[in-house]
Amino acid sequence: MDRVSGFIRSFLTDDGEPLKGLYDEAVAEGIPVIRKETKEFIKTLIRMKKPMRILEIGAAIGYSSLYMSSVMPPDGKITTIELDGDRYARAVSNIKNMGREDMISVIHGDALEVISNLADDSFDMIFVDAAKGQYINYLPQVMRIIKDDGIIVSDNVLQDGEIFESHFVVEKRNRTIHDRMRDYLYAITHDTRLHTSINPVGDGVAVTCVRKHSENENICL
Repeated sequence: MDRVSGFIRSFLTDDGEPLKGLYDEAVAEGIPVIRKETKEFIKTLIRMKKPMRILEIGAAIGYSSLYMSSVMPPDGKITTIELDGDRYARAVSNIKNMGREDMISVIHGDALEVISNLADDSFDMIFVDAAKGQYINYLPQVMRIIKDDGIIVSDNVLQDGEIFESHFVVEKRNRTIHDRMRDYLYAITHDTRLHTSINPVGDGVAVTCVRKHSENENICL
């Protein structure tokens, strides 16, 4: 997979400034940030789907929401959630410094609590990129707030390959996350309202097309 990722990355171009600087800053500080091949994949999804309302679960310092805002329709809106106080403050500052505060709203708080208070059917796309052990807990609320014909993009679902291992091979401290991610992948691939593709891009990206009503045949179009 390292050879595949390296080959893919050889074709990618860097962001322009100041976005590139923000990406490099996150990497240098060990702050979670979407991998280069993953962001290109998401860029393509956004250009195809043209979502007007995006929810991001896991803002970090604001890079991914800024990146997504640069390729979505200019009158679109992004809501992004961050639990860590310092990262929340930095995300707000970075978004303001890049003049995107009218397009991107940052909410400070626990993601599950926040999304439990969001309106039904209010997002065209939801990008799940927070604590991997919580994905399965987010899912019922994500299903409530995603629009029919919306898409759910879940990052880091392969857990750097650990997901392939048996429960008993995984270190004890990681077993709960491992088991919950397996439960999540099973849920999004076996719910009849969902059509999911698990893609070995970056650390694994699951793309889920939502069909809440059986009469809707235009899945993700």
